[in-house]
Amino acid sequence: MPDSQTLGLFIAATLAGIVCFRLYMVLGRRTGHEPPPQARPSPLSAPTPVAQPVPAALEAPTPTAKGGLLEIQLADRSFDAARFLGGAQQAYTMIVDAFARGDRDALKPLLSPDVMAAFDGAITGRSEPPAPLTKLSDAKIVNAVLDGRQAEITVAFTAEFDAGPITDVWTFARNVDARDPNWLLITTAGDMPG
Repeated sequence: MPDSQTLGLFIAATLAGIVCFRLYMVLGRRTGHEPPPQARPSPLSAPTPVAQPVPAALEAPTPTAKGGLLEIQLADRSFDAARFLGGAQQAYTMIVDAFARGDRDALKPLLSPDVMAAFDGAITGRSEPPAPLTKLSDAKIVNAVLDGRQAEITVAFTAEFDAGPITDVWTFARNVDARDPNWLLITTAGDMPG
């Protein structure tokens, strides 16, 4: 007859086996389909940049634009594509209105020197005032690139003027390291009204 110590040991081993089996059933085993364990970042390391989702208002920018927007977001953590697009719409209205009025002082801080020279020549050369802007119908980011520290974003604007609809494609640029948050208009394609 087994002594009481051996019996106790046998019962403890059986209970341990049952507990281990139940843990195995609850926790399972790795099958290779689980995501790899995440490394804990060092408190001294910089946080990993998280890409913001591209806003729906951008209406599916091209793959080049999406990649460029992501690069710009990683280089300038304060960059927000939706806020940029809203600012671009405001800039478009301000630039078109200042152009219509012939207000060179209002245009100068918004345009690169080359674009300012082109607008100045158009203002000087026109014989009658341009058709006024009645409505900005649409604005879409069609391209975005980061060249070194220079970010460039191209926006297609669809606008209604008294003379009819116009699509302008404008490129804005900004050095992502600059303290000045403003973007300059560096190229235009399409016809200014009038």
